[in-house]
Amino acid sequence: MFSKVNSCAVIGLDCEPVEVELDISPGLGGITVVGLPDTAVQESKERVRSAIKNSGYLYPTTRITINLAPADIKKEGPAYDLPIAIGVLVATKQINTKLKDSLFIGELALDGQLRHTNGVLPIAIYAKRKGYKKLYVPKINEYEASLVEGIDVIPVKNLSQIIDHLNGVKIISPAKISDISELDEQKDFLTDMAYVKGQEHVKRALEIAASGGHNVLMSGPPGTGKTLLAKTVPTILPRMTKEEALEVTKIYSIAGMLPSDKPLISIRPFRAPHHSASAPSLVGGGQFPKPGEISLAHRGVLFLDELPEFPRVNLENLRQPLEDGIVTISRAQGTLTFPAKFSLIASMNPCPCGYLSDPDRDCACSPSQIIKYQKKISGPLIDRIDLHIEVPRIKFEKLSVNNLAEPSKSIRERVEKARKIQEERFRNKNIVSNSEMSSQDVKEFCKIGEETLNILKTAISQFHLSARSYYKILKLARTIADLENKEEIASAHVAEALQYRPRNSVM
Repeated sequence: MFSKVNSCAVIGLDCEPVEVELDISPGLGGITVVGLPDTAVQESKERVRSAIKNSGYLYPTTRITINLAPADIKKEGPAYDLPIAIGVLVATKQINTKLKDSLFIGELALDGQLRHTNGVLPIAIYAKRKGYKKLYVPKINEYEASLVEGIDVIPVKNLSQIIDHLNGVKIISPAKISDISELDEQKDFLTDMAYVKGQEHVKRALEIAASGGHNVLMSGPPGTGKTLLAKTVPTILPRMTKEEALEVTKIYSIAGMLPSDKPLISIRPFRAPHHSASAPSLVGGGQFPKPGEISLAHRGVLFLDELPEFPRVNLENLRQPLEDGIVTISRAQGTLTFPAKFSLIASMNPCPCGYLSDPDRDCACSPSQIIKYQKKISGPLIDRIDLHIEVPRIKFEKLSVNNLAEPSKSIRERVEKARKIQEERFRNKNIVSNSEMSSQDVKEFCKIGEETLNILKTAISQFHLSARSYYKILKLARTIADLENKEEIASAHVAEALQYRPRNSVM
């Protein structure tokens, strides 16, 4: 007796077809699973046996061979439980229906209940693209799968329910398509720009960064509000589009980090890993590579507090993602690519004691300690950061003022207006913000006049700026002009952009 059931494997952010072939033949009772299964897949034979028996159906006592084809793709996780169980029931004639246009995915409990399964959103996208008419998923994954239009999502609570459905005894109604025409947004933030005393020039820089998706490095003595300022950035970021929400949700689905009560990420991510985080946890990896913190921060913010405390090798791993917006993970089995278009917000002290730039306190570090500390961050990484900001100590007069500063809501309105301009500018390109422009795009969209060009020429010559710095200055100037709703990049815009280059480059 032979049966074949359609399933799929999640590889990176994409899916590959997997055919669950099952053969029942005479002989001593036993189950063999082939096709490069991992331990979780090997253990599925025990879960399937118990689930079928506890659901009131017969489990064959003869020899069973299960092949997960193609055999050259490694299979991981418990998501093959349901297709294997369906294969057993079809081979033993306990299910009598054609399953050619259906795809099955789900983990089984020993009593036949279906548990939450990771990666359902990319699986649903794959099923639609391949022309499947029905996708069977655990009930708890119903909302996530129904984000994809054009395919019937059948939410299943337990094994008995799906058997009755396939045999026509009691039909399960397809899930309703989830309405994401208007995304929910976070209304109550823990921090707000209104409660940050002083630091107006830093707020200005963060507004520019939010408007163009730029990277920021804040440097200053301890206690000046660097961490607080970084935490206010999500409050001024523009609302996510539907396309961005689905992109981010897909990543979180594969990582198994979608909240069960709200499986659509509609708020821009804010990730703040500790400096003890390993390289794979930052960029992604593992035996079966999964997204790391930089991919989980996609379309949002990656905040690295105390930047020099991160191991240098880990920081060097950020260079390619900061430049290309993707991270490529190579293993012996193959190469996977994850998206990583995030805004880096980093903070650091100028020296080990933190008071090198403080006019009111003397630095206790030796020159060699300062050099060693600052060299923990390489020049190429520094060059990839758009805005470098000094965060000075706040004077008592500003701390004692009871009046609130400008709230995040009004800053966010300006940011969204600037993003609208960029959306219109890049409507025919795969670009969301100014920071994503290529050198060719910069030539097209960042044209400057003769006077402005001379200022930029003088700055590059005098301050020994790199070619990368040249393009970053123009991108930054383009964002500053967008905030002022100016079509032309003026000399003032370039002059302000130059002020945000690192001190050792422009001073």
